[in-house]
Amino acid sequence: MKRTHHCGQLRSGDVGKSVSLIGWVDSIRDHGGILFIDLRDREGITQVKANPNGSDAEFNAAILGLKPESVVEFHGEVEAREEGTVNANLPTGSVEVQARLALAHNISETPPFPIDDEKGDKVNEDLRLRYRYLDLRRSKMNKVLRLRHATTRSIRDYMDENGFVDVETPMLFKSTPEGAREYLVPSRINPGQFYALPQSPQQFKQMLMVAGLERYYQIARCFRDEDLRADRQMEFTQLDIELSFIDREDMYELIEGLMKKVWRDALDIDIPTPFPRMSFQEAMNRYGVDKPDTRFGLEIEDFSEAFASSGFKVFQATVQGGGVVKAFKAPTLADVTQGEMKNLEEVAKSLGAKGLAFIKVQGGEWKSPIVKFFSDEEKAALSERLSLENGDIVFFAASKWEQACSILGRIRLECAELLKKRGRLDIPADQFNFLWVVDFPLMSFDEEQGRFVATHHPFTAPVAEDLAILDSDPKAVRGQHYDLVLNGVELGGGSIRIHQRAVQQKVFEDVLKIPSDVVASRFGYMLEAFKYGAPPHGGIAFGLDRLVMILAGLQSIRDVIAFPKTQKGQCLMTSSPSPVTDKQLKDLYIETTLDET
Repeated sequence: MKRTHHCGQLRSGDVGKSVSLIGWVDSIRDHGGILFIDLRDREGITQVKANPNGSDAEFNAAILGLKPESVVEFHGEVEAREEGTVNANLPTGSVEVQARLALAHNISETPPFPIDDEKGDKVNEDLRLRYRYLDLRRSKMNKVLRLRHATTRSIRDYMDENGFVDVETPMLFKSTPEGAREYLVPSRINPGQFYALPQSPQQFKQMLMVAGLERYYQIARCFRDEDLRADRQMEFTQLDIELSFIDREDMYELIEGLMKKVWRDALDIDIPTPFPRMSFQEAMNRYGVDKPDTRFGLEIEDFSEAFASSGFKVFQATVQGGGVVKAFKAPTLADVTQGEMKNLEEVAKSLGAKGLAFIKVQGGEWKSPIVKFFSDEEKAALSERLSLENGDIVFFAASKWEQACSILGRIRLECAELLKKRGRLDIPADQFNFLWVVDFPLMSFDEEQGRFVATHHPFTAPVAEDLAILDSDPKAVRGQHYDLVLNGVELGGGSIRIHQRAVQQKVFEDVLKIPSDVVASRFGYMLEAFKYGAPPHGGIAFGLDRLVMILAGLQSIRDVIAFPKTQKGQCLMTSSPSPVTDKQLKDLYIETTLDET
């Protein structure tokens, strides 16, 4: 016996039909000996009416033994609900099924938490992850997984329409420890040697361009052995793209078209294109971060010139030492509490600040321990450029440029949250501010290592007009890199790649100071491939989990992954990672140094 309909499918037009339904018992209500059972499957709920006091003993037994979350099959006729019993909140609320036959496939024990959207959200996350198969029964979670499916289907359709070929790349790769920490996999048949799980298919997709594929994509699994947080998992999924014979403008147009299609298919929202663009320098100066949330203001201003000769020695010394003085206004937030201010100070200190200077404008006065050091000209500059009004608060940072930007960038976000809590900052749920951030520095100097390191990765091509200063001033060289940012979240990033062997070798050896034998060991095959006609090419990769998280309006990527890990990197459902036997370790030529005492 097969089901004829899903539990969310029946309507008034089906009255009189004989139907078969199968699903989970959502709830059971006894109304004077007549049982009303809400039967649930992935499509919805249908009310089933059953009389367990009839002459069919087998039917009676099946009905009386039911518990919530049991799997049961019903056969019967569709009837219109009596007047006054229609449930307008359900698509099936105008009908019910009068059961004639019941088959209990599996009687459930009492679940450890309610299989209910509202109540389930209040359950401890560890408990939900321990019983993830129950958590996924909730309609909210079901919808998220189906939204993820709709997103990937939209992506695949778009890539196919634009001539891309889906290619799988290896999961067992070569260790290249220049990037994030890797997961190593021992090789039994090559004792003492290791594979690494790929952090991305970067090098393979570039080889596909050398191979002449021209347009590649993959929805790829990637791995990074790093600390977890709300928007990061140790294993994650990314949309990986690479194509030949393009420049940055081609990439912008391609990806804007993709985002437009995904938003239309997944949310039925038409997003405007083209997306605005902003340089890395401008993003840091205005918002204090290279992935700015542009849905609200609170923009940062530079007051270095105004305070170059200030009576406030901290500001004066910072500017004379080559640093900057920056500030921004949080309107109406002068009523910040002592506890909130302490938290803001701790955030600033976590980023290297010694404290957090501020001025409150209250009762027509400027209140601050530092305001007594300011000249009338300095006060006028602040008042005019920040348009200060009663009830505002101003925050300052005085440090090296990047650190000052980063400090105020974080404080800006914290202030936005405080304003939201007070109902003074309203950001519509359907506001999607896309932004390209471009012209990143190709290199940054690592003080600890005493050498330049690639800001993103060593395969990014320099901006053509900056190539001449790659030897003399690497820090001033811009890379042909681009990040797509949405509402303060980096959706993805990519670049036009280096495709000339001489330039790639120069970056490895002369700029990054990687010894030639290490370059040969790690990247020799790539440099050799570039000798045989490598085309100009570029690519991009998007975090699929983050993308779906934003589409679903959620705050954690764990809620859009079927079986995620905890912040400790554990799968609570399967109790992994777990110990292995001594024989397994011996077969892999591995001994552990873990002290188990």
